[in-house]
Amino acid sequence: MRAVLIYTVARVLVFVVPFAILMLIGFDWWWAALIAAVVGFCLSYLALKPLRDRVALQIATARSAPAPRGADELAEDAD
Repeated sequence: MRAVLIYTVARVLVFVVPFAILMLIGFDWWWAALIAAVVGFCLSYLALKPLRDRVALQIATARSAPAPRGADELAEDAD
């Protein structure tokens, strides 16, 4: 869960920092948002690969684990 939180915060920062810089320079908000989105995508694709891989592995591991069986399912299988 910690890797997901770190990755999410990093992705947000990779967008917010260029957006804030472009707004301070004097760009219109929509141009700043568009450019920050493209820059954020490129930076996150290149720089956040280890975090992205760790999150993907964590999600795949969680999805492949068998679901815990409840009392009803155990009672049905007992017959």
